[in-house]
This record gives sequence, C-alpha cells and structure tokens, in this order.
Amino acid sequence: MSCGRDLILIRNKVCVMFWERNIVAGVLLVAIAFSIHSCTPAPNKSEILVSAAISLKNAFEEIGDLFEKQTGIRVRLNLGASGLLQRQIETGAPADVFASAGIKQMDALEDQGLILPDTRRNFARNTLVLIVQSHSQLPIHSFADLADPQATGIAIGNPKTVPAGQYAREALTNLRLWNRIQSRFVLAENVRQVLEYVSHGEVEAGIVYSSDVTIAHGRVVVAAYAPDGSHSPILYPIAVVKETEKRSSARRFIDLILRSEGQAILQKYGFLSPR
Repeated sequence: MSCGRDLILIRNKVCVMFWERNIVAGVLLVAIAFSIHSCTPAPNKSEILVSAAISLKNAFEEIGDLFEKQTGIRVRLNLGASGLLQRQIETGAPADVFASAGIKQMDALEDQGLILPDTRRNFARNTLVLIVQSHSQLPIHSFADLADPQATGIAIGNPKTVPAGQYAREALTNLRLWNRIQSRFVLAENVRQVLEYVSHGEVEAGIVYSSDVTIAHGRVVVAAYAPDGSHSPILYPIAVVKETEKRSSARRFIDLILRSEGQAILQKYGFLSPR
C-alpha cells in the first residue's frame, strides 16, 4: 500500500510541476504576444492606386504627397505608357484612377464601360517639342532639319502604345517627313526613355513633351516646337476606374488635381491649363 501511495504522491508532484510549468509558459506566451503586438506597426494607411502616364511622374508625386497630407490617404503611382496602362485596366489589373497622356486611351476605356464617365475630366495640356543634347553641334533647329543625313538616330515613343509617339507620327506625317526619316527612328517604350536617349547622346534628336524638358536639368534643349496645326491637341484626361472599391477617395484625388493647388503643381512642371 505504501508503495502505491508513494507512486500516487510522485505522480501528483509531477502533475503539479507540469501544471506550474504550463502556467509559467502560458504567462510567458501572453507576455511575448503582448510585446509583439505592441511592437507591430499600425496597419498601413488607406491608399489609392493611380495609373498615370509617365510624363506626369514628377507632378503626380508632389500632388500625391499633398493629397496624403490633406486626407491621410496615400497615393501609390503605377507609371508607364498610356497605352500599356490602358491594356492593364482592360485585363483586370487593379487601379482606382487612370490619368492618360492621350484622349484615345481614355476613349477606349470609356467605350468598354471601364471608367465612370461622370468623373472624366481634362486636367492639363502639353506641347510637342524637338530636343537635342544641350551641347549638340548639329544644325537641328526645326523639324525639317531632321531630314539632314547627320541626324542618324531620332528617338520617338512607340506610336502603338505611347501618345507622344502618336503625336510625333501625326506631326511628321503632316510635315511630309515621316516616310523620309522613318528608317532612322529609335522607338522608345515611353516618353521619358526618349529623353534619356537624347540626354545620353545615344541619338541625335528626339520628340517629347515640353514638360519633360523641365525635369531634364539642362541635359537637353528645345530645338523647335511642333508647328501649329501639325498634330491634334495634347490633352490629359483623368477618370475613376469603374471597378474600384475606393470611389470616394478616387474622386477626392481628381478634385485636388482640378483645384488651384493641383493646377499650380502641374504648371510648375511645365503643363498647361486644360483651358
């Protein structure tokens, strides 16, 4: 009997020790969990995703910062050629706002019912310019000078996806230059790539927007402006994407773009009033 009682006492001691150890472990786990929770950063602020033409990069970064200060809502930018952004939205890629450098891309989305038509606004204009490297010695002072054989490389945006390339093709066609110089084109994926090609001396000339020259820090200069009437007006439309779940925030962002604060920032980076 004493042997059995001893076994029971031993078992009880073991159980008590196990129970006490579990309590300590439990307390430690609770303490660790509380510590981790208190050190975990607060959830990210709400944000909107704006798919925007890359020519808007600098202006939209500043406007996005202003929007976050005013509303607490972060603006995340998805930048690229307007045609590529259009295709992303068509294939279901997430976006709350679309800002295009061309009317054509916005029209295509509206025709498919992929934007909210009542939110669509033209918010800026631009001009088409011919640029050369700042220390270029080539006699390029007009679009007509691109016919000079010395201009062996001429960069433009790919007209299939880049609005600036579409305007360039339109202007060069109307100036009866397209067929004469087409073999010397270097096609870029977006207008900022054209800027880089020229500023690095990889080509003799390029066609971009005047707003792009403002952020080139003197690396390129404007050789000529596209003649009046040589291409369609360069208008920038913006709209809320229909599938967004953040319509209110998206509308507020567009409102800021259209207000004097947003317009002042756009003009700072070389854009013109939509009017």
